[in-house]
Amino acid sequence: MSAKTLLKGMLAYQARANDELAEKLAGLDPSSDAGERHAAIRLMNHIHVVSRIFAAHLKGVAHGYASDNTPDTPEPGALRTALAEVDGWYLDYLETVAEQELAEPVAFTFTDGDQGCMTRQEMLTHVVLHGGYHRGEIGRMLAGIAVSPPWDTYAVHLHRAEPARRQQRGRRLADV
Repeated sequence: MSAKTLLKGMLAYQARANDELAEKLAGLDPSSDAGERHAAIRLMNHIHVVSRIFAAHLKGVAHGYASDNTPDTPEPGALRTALAEVDGWYLDYLETVAEQELAEPVAFTFTDGDQGCMTRQEMLTHVVLHGGYHRGEIGRMLAGIAVSPPWDTYAVHLHRAEPARRQQRGRRLADV
């Protein structure tokens, strides 16, 4: 499997996981557990902002963010739409970037002013892992207020996206 193929699968997983969690947050009662709800939405917004920042790095343009979150907290519905947009951008990006470009280093500046340099594939991997880390935090927050978080694992995504995988006992996917 190529790096590009693996990244496509990981970014598709992230898009689904972001959408399911944003939908769950949008369905929470704003008057119940307001502090945890707000903190969870702030973390989802942080995922969104960092995704936007790294998309700008990949494009070689200024991102316009002074921090890794926004001063205001968006409404969950608007945040869900914004996440879907940036997740779609990443999936579209992988359709246009050449495999050899993924190994190219890109220099950039973090929001705190520190300099950074990562390959394109490292940046894409970072975006996925960063989102997963924070969705896990949000999942623990939701469990703490007796709200079941979505089932957020790559294995679940793969089996939902390709149900035939469940029928493959002992057979390689390449043989199917």
